[in-house]
Amino acid sequence: MKLIVGLGNPGEKYEKSRHNLGFIVIEQFLKDFEPARNTLWTDNKKFKSDICQIEWQPRHGTLQKVILAKPKTYMNNSGMAVSILAKFYKIKPENILIVHDELDLPLEYLKIRFGGSSAGHNGVESVIDALGTEKFWRLRLGIGQEKNHTEMAKYKVKNTEDYVLSGFRAQEKGKIKHLIKHASEALSEVLENSPESAMNKFNTR
Repeated sequence: MKLIVGLGNPGEKYEKSRHNLGFIVIEQFLKDFEPARNTLWTDNKKFKSDICQIEWQPRHGTLQKVILAKPKTYMNNSGMAVSILAKFYKIKPENILIVHDELDLPLEYLKIRFGGSSAGHNGVESVIDALGTEKFWRLRLGIGQEKNHTEMAKYKVKNTEDYVLSGFRAQEKGKIKHLIKHASEALSEVLENSPESAMNKFNTR
């Protein structure tokens, strides 16, 4: 069994913010996997998350059961929900993939990686603390700006919290649509073949 968790904050206030890109991508992945009428999330109080369980049948390989989750514990306590789910379903850290926004990557970029530090992401740090290890997979979704963009570079440094909680600007919508599409395809590749295969195919160079 595998666990794929999108990170974000619950509630309409945060719905379309940069920080909720993990929620947005995992929702799109489910829509791409199932007909719209079947993309139902369950508000599970026990797991402190909205969850959906799917079965993925690779073309070559055995059927996989996959838990999709959107924690309702707010970003800074994401690890609580991830830990509860992992313990209940007896899922090892190496079979967990966390989907989250990444300020250090330019907008539209994505990277899949295994292990490493949180790079200052409070949600990822919470997961590391709760699991007691950093040895899990991440799908990092770029929400930052090009380094030569002076005005936004200043904004990013001085107002990081405001920036990640802001919505995408009109001129960014095309790039975000492209990123969400590629991220959903990357998740499919993870399940169809492997995270390593998805790294080789989708990591932005």
